[in-house]
Amino acid sequence: MELGNIKPAEGSVRGTKRIGRGNASGQGRTAGRGSNGYHARSGSKAKLYFEGGQMPLMRRLPKRGFKNYPFRIDVQIVNLDQLSNLKVESIDVNGMIEKGLIKKAGLPVKVLGGGDITSAMEICADMFSKSAIDKIEKAGGKAIFS
Repeated sequence: MELGNIKPAEGSVRGTKRIGRGNASGQGRTAGRGSNGYHARSGSKAKLYFEGGQMPLMRRLPKRGFKNYPFRIDVQIVNLDQLSNLKVESIDVNGMIEKGLIKKAGLPVKVLGGGDITSAMEICADMFSKSAIDKIEKAGGKAIFS
């Protein structure tokens, strides 16, 4: 076998349509573009959302709410029960990445008060909820803001 002899598997490739090569080709005369109209002519490239001059659907629908996209802050969330399952005395952002609780070091981490914490832990994170701080201190640990 040589590179020049390789052919695709039988039935995997359809023949290309040879458009505008006479009536006997099956794509002659109008070349599959229909009889008349905008798309029958060359240079017709209307966008998918173009509705022939009618007000497009996305402009007709009412807009609601507020989107804070340019200024939003993405935060990674960790619950207390996830941290208490680790059975460690102290943990920071790098430790959370190693344990697989969060994915990125660059994004801020917020510890939420979901679940209970049984042992005293020092937890270093960017943000804490009030309930998380209360539960950590009640268990004898510390919430350290980094």
